[in-house]
Amino acid sequence: MPSQLKNLYPGKLPLPQLDVSSYDPQTIKYHEIQEDSDLPNLKDWVELFRKSIPTYKKLAAKDPSAKDRQAAEQAAERFAKHYDDVMCQLAKDPLADLPGFGSEPLSIFRIVALREACYKGEGFWDPFKPVKDEENSKALKLLPGVLKDLDDIEDRGKRLELALRGVFAGNVFDLGAQGTADMFANGEGGFEKTRTELVERPWAIDNLDEVLQRWHQKPHHKAMLFVDNAGTDVVLGMIPLARELIKNGTFVVLAANEVPALNDITAPELKVLLKDCGKIDKLLGRAVDEQVITVVSSGSSLPIIDLTKLSPECVAAAEDVDLVVVEGMGRAIETNLYASFSCDSLKLAMVKHPEVAQVLKCRMYDCVCKFDRGKGNESIGWGDITGDASWINKSARQNQQRFKGKPSPWTHVIGRANWIPGNGSINLCVGDNDD
Repeated sequence: MPSQLKNLYPGKLPLPQLDVSSYDPQTIKYHEIQEDSDLPNLKDWVELFRKSIPTYKKLAAKDPSAKDRQAAEQAAERFAKHYDDVMCQLAKDPLADLPGFGSEPLSIFRIVALREACYKGEGFWDPFKPVKDEENSKALKLLPGVLKDLDDIEDRGKRLELALRGVFAGNVFDLGAQGTADMFANGEGGFEKTRTELVERPWAIDNLDEVLQRWHQKPHHKAMLFVDNAGTDVVLGMIPLARELIKNGTFVVLAANEVPALNDITAPELKVLLKDCGKIDKLLGRAVDEQVITVVSSGSSLPIIDLTKLSPECVAAAEDVDLVVVEGMGRAIETNLYASFSCDSLKLAMVKHPEVAQVLKCRMYDCVCKFDRGKGNESIGWGDITGDASWINKSARQNQQRFKGKPSPWTHVIGRANWIPGNGSINLCVGDNDD
């Protein structure tokens, strides 16, 4: 790990590629919005979080880990009252000195941390787990069809676009947003229907063309994907995207929460889920076995993320990353939307709060596809390597040396390169064979 990385917080470290000097994780400054502004003000944001209290209360009361149902219902009632009281105090005084919580400027981090503290303070560690397990199971049954949809497309660019549209469709499964929580409760928001009926482009932030242009250049060496929700979000959205990256010659690291928050997937859960996906799909199975795709804990315990407060495990895995992907409304819009990196970065999310839509001046369920080239990060294109067989041979030798008998992922050079698991080599062939 580079010596210049400072341990800014006990046991937590910044992402190596993050421009810490300009970093402010919070996209929307609640405390800076005036009451007479056209934008949602502080009271509006407080009310937004208060609206979600009934959903939390209902799920907590049904917490399967509770041995006494009546006690669980009483604890859920205490949580709802406590958090509502806290939010009412903050609406009156954003700098209120809350017993046990102290005083600091109101931010999304404080509001969400208070909610999780109130929740876990009543003993509710992971009341969303039954929902997550059920949605994971449903999504796994749909995974073969989603992967077939992708594999049936010969054009690499169109295949990536469909995978990205799948990320947006999957991101609908978010019980932290009241609108989508209601859709879930009513059995609405099916993946295929949502993917087909995404709002028309141009999206709220639409760099899809730039993403596709970069896709046809030299593949990234390693990507770190900060994932969001369980169910369709990760299984039908982010894992198929990771699979496309692997097929394009990129190692993939999936970074997930350390502990439960809402219906977000945790790293321990994702490790098991990824193996389940590998049992369904041969390519993913090989990638998991050969550690071309891995899972790490981000160190986070919230449905949002501060990229200066990552686990040592996550930072170590990110050392040679040249593509950072941040997904989900909480991680990629409400926080980190304007984060700057030394490498390429991609922020993907669907807008599911009307207040967020107002800030971005966009439609509800609009999409954010924000791509930024890394500072000083230049990559060669296809024209630079076509016909240069020495580059191919050099790449193969470097792979063999770099991985020392471990596998190299697929690499696209002129035609297609097949990954030979276990011997750290690539086998060049003509044509577009994805097997």
